[in-house]
Amino acid sequence: MKNRAEIVHENFLNRVMANDLPQPTVNLTPADVGLADHEVVDLFESQAMSRLLDIASRRLRARGETYYTIGSSGHEGNAAFGKVFNATDMAFLHYRSGALLIQRMKQLPGETPLYDMLLSFMASSEDPVSGGRHKVLGSKTTLVPPQTSTIASHLPKAMGAGHAIGLGKHLKNPDAVMPGNAVAICNFGDASANHSTTQGAINTAAWTSYQGAQMPVVFICEDNGIGISTSTPSGWTRANFEHRAGLKYIYCDGLNLLDAMRGAREAEAFARKNRQPVFLHMRTVRLMGHAGSDVETSYRTLKEVEATEAQDPLLHTARILIDNDILSPQQICDIYRAVEERIERVAEQAIARPKLTTNTDVMASVVPPHSGKQMPAIKDEEARLAMFGKEQRLLNQPHHMARLINFTLADLMLQYPQIVMCGEDVGKKGGVYGVTVGLQDKFSRARVTDTLLDEQSILGLAIGMAQNGFIAMPEIQFLAYVHNAEDQIRGEAATLSFFSNGQFTNPMVIRIAGLAYQKGFGGHFHNDNSLAVFRDIPGVVIAVPSNGRDASKMLRTCVKLAHEEQRVVVFIEPIALYMTRDLHEEGDNLWTSVYEPPGVNEMELGDIGISGEGDDLCIVTYGNGHYLSLQAAKQLEENHGIHCKVVDIRWLAPLNEQAILDAATNAKHVLIVDECRRTGSQSEALTTLFYEQDSKVASGQKPVGRITADDSFIPLADAANLVLPSVEGIVESALKLVKK
Repeated sequence: MKNRAEIVHENFLNRVMANDLPQPTVNLTPADVGLADHEVVDLFESQAMSRLLDIASRRLRARGETYYTIGSSGHEGNAAFGKVFNATDMAFLHYRSGALLIQRMKQLPGETPLYDMLLSFMASSEDPVSGGRHKVLGSKTTLVPPQTSTIASHLPKAMGAGHAIGLGKHLKNPDAVMPGNAVAICNFGDASANHSTTQGAINTAAWTSYQGAQMPVVFICEDNGIGISTSTPSGWTRANFEHRAGLKYIYCDGLNLLDAMRGAREAEAFARKNRQPVFLHMRTVRLMGHAGSDVETSYRTLKEVEATEAQDPLLHTARILIDNDILSPQQICDIYRAVEERIERVAEQAIARPKLTTNTDVMASVVPPHSGKQMPAIKDEEARLAMFGKEQRLLNQPHHMARLINFTLADLMLQYPQIVMCGEDVGKKGGVYGVTVGLQDKFSRARVTDTLLDEQSILGLAIGMAQNGFIAMPEIQFLAYVHNAEDQIRGEAATLSFFSNGQFTNPMVIRIAGLAYQKGFGGHFHNDNSLAVFRDIPGVVIAVPSNGRDASKMLRTCVKLAHEEQRVVVFIEPIALYMTRDLHEEGDNLWTSVYEPPGVNEMELGDIGISGEGDDLCIVTYGNGHYLSLQAAKQLEENHGIHCKVVDIRWLAPLNEQAILDAATNAKHVLIVDECRRTGSQSEALTTLFYEQDSKVASGQKPVGRITADDSFIPLADAANLVLPSVEGIVESALKLVKK
């Protein structure tokens, strides 16, 4: 029994030769949309290439040569977008964009889209996009960052890239990837149009445009009327997007290649000229089911499937070629068969190419390659003091963490003109805790941007800006708010280098106010004490300072890592320590520091902090735990004669395991103090480290214990202290451990 792919394939050839073609959906000629005859033929060839790659993939999978894949069949009208939009217009593509990418790559001489895509199908290490890590559509030369599972998660960064185009031109960013007249494009399905991520990204683009700001991005909804097995209500997509404020709506029929060209040209011209967002709604059909393993007749009748196949866009293009006397039926079939034979030959070459064979090879692009950039020169003292203005008098006074971070951000933005900050209330208000106060006045609204309330859009904005040569510094107001948008970090920002073999990166420093111990605050949103969401993301740097002096130096290191090593960095700022001034008693000012300017006693990634020289007990901790442990260490020494060393690990990922082990080498006991919840906290990794790497611990000669928060959300007021580590609890745990 033939599968539907082979039936579609044979139907095309038979119906073209019989001139049994669907009626035109739109009455247009090639001249009406500015196409010469040879250009129509070229577009048909791209459509045929995409279709026959889908069929070849299924045939090769039957031989065990390829893997699970989602094809583009039925969506070949998107070849028009590959023709109309420039190769300098960054494109974030849906998985059904084979014809688009093929046509786009034809814009540049020497490109080999068939071979490249077949290498990707075979998971060859020579795949020029992902290096064999995934079957993706992408191209470094034509600015198509690869996507893996684009269920709308790519729309926020497309919006961010659109914003970054005008920003790059306005700020004269020498690292900008796209020219100032570029537009960003992304495409997606009608089912994905209902995703909250889509709604947020398009709303943000429209919200921005409504206020007169530039947002040249084209959102292309390829509407095939079904999401896997669930039909989209008739007329829903149009009704949902046609009359949105700040958004231009355009419709075209993707079955008709000429109407797809009309819609593409209209959308491109509007976005490029007006610098405003467009929603281009294109009708398509889906052929051969959702994906390779999908049996479409399990949820659609055979009659419905055959009716869809009768509207094959390649049949519509064949009719255009014949009706306009461009090609005969025989010539159309000859081109189609020639493409099929070519793909078969190229596929056999691709099959023989090498695969990834070691874990080292697989992980080589988890951490992005060095950018080759060097840290820009620190501005001279006169320029720095001029920037600080009236704040100059404060620079030599001791300050708490919030103020020191503010001074550091100002110096960094002066030193790095590519830094752009964004987030809720970061501008005029200066953030919930005043950490960014005054920065917008110093550096303009373009570089310190107040956003709408949508974490997915904030992070997507940052990713898009980073892909256009900026060092993005988004702020998330509270740690728990990250969960509204964690896939933008996990599934988008952190994976880009890995799945592009290090060719595409989005360097950024995500500032997040978080952790517990806030007096008067409770609940999940404002007093969250879990960092587990970040800890298992490969390649991400996690920094948690405990005091202002460290925060200042670590933040400089984080920006350097983003600029030079293209890293994605998560910088957690402990809210309870923002305004803390005293350590042991009121007025001692031991938790404040004088601001040290750039270049003074800088810190490297992985540098740990060590307080005390005692060998009775080594306390390993971070964040609020460091603050509490120093207080506990003082009590242990003064009241119990236990001499302590307190290690502040500072950097949770990558963890400097050797430095931590070395710091505890001479200790008789080790106590891990972790303010996060017992399950999934850093304490688990630290405990494992000591048992696996310290022979004395493994043999029982050096006892290891840990004190953590309970597996509980944080309640209001003093009840919070019942589920969090305390000074008293640390002292008690230390005494029990030392007595073992």
